Amino acid sequence: MPAGADTAGLNFRALFQKLQSAPTLPALEPFEARDGTRLWYRHYPAKADTAIILLHGSATDSKYLSSFARAIAESGVATVYTPNLRGHGPSPVRRGDIDYIGQLEDDLADLVSHVKATRNDLAQVVIGGHSSGGGLAVRFAGGAHGELAAAYLLLAPYLGHDAPTVRDESGGWADPNLFKIIPISIMNRLGITCFNDTRVLRFNLPVAYRDGSETLSYSYRLMTGFNPSDLNRDLGAVTVPLLVVVGSEDEALVASEFESTIKPRVPDAIIKTVEGASHLDIVVDERAIQTVRTWLEKR
Repeated sequence: MPAGADTAGLNFRALFQKLQSAPTLPALEPFEARDGTRLWYRHYPAKADTAIILLHGSATDSKYLSSFARAIAESGVATVYTPNLRGHGPSPVRRGDIDYIGQLEDDLADLVSHVKATRNDLAQVVIGGHSSGGGLAVRFAGGAHGELAAAYLLLAPYLGHDAPTVRDESGGWADPNLFKIIPISIMNRLGITCFNDTRVLRFNLPVAYRDGSETLSYSYRLMTGFNPSDLNRDLGAVTVPLLVVVGSEDEALVASEFESTIKPRVPDAIIKTVEGASHLDIVVDERAIQTVRTWLEKR
């Protein structure tokens, strides 16, 4: 366990210390999804003609990405949008649940349309994500809307429970109920979806870091929609630039496995390891931020 870890899970201490000293968060702004639901995002503006939509990981919302988003925007290389994904945030319609498995992808496509409508001078939109948000970005690449992204940015991405890059139970962060997941998965293959609202996944967020806006359990459909659909197929669909940044001391992921997992499917992918960084450090570590800045400047 890395120094400063709070439980047999993720080390939250460095991230929360950074957030406590950070400037005030931008106000949440709305956009309307295709089903009429009002969803929310934070905007870190820059005059750049590149926008990044950066997706948060499991159990939380966009707040913890503020240091990373602000640093990128203030450098002038991209304007950054950090949405609160459906089922998450201070006041979701149904915490920890969505209406159907592909809904997060549709919501993301609707946000891309909203961003382009409000910034008609944009040249490109980069889809990025941290942890499960990275997994959703990969799913998006292989889905119906993948052509909307000009590039992909993956920060310590969760690529699915059976990916070589993932430690057992994500290093203690996640507690999946296999006695529910396996039969529901089988029923889905048979076209039976009436049990997809069942809670099947819980997260071990230490009490000290809870503020009431966390999402500590997921339904089957949210858990499934937050992961790659088929990792090989989804990665194989990536034909635009891809940057992956992971910490060498990631508690949930195995940094050394990313090269062999991603490169055969995306030969031109750039994969960078930040020495000494943990799973959550990666969104506040200056070396990681500089790696992303440099990549964006060359685009």
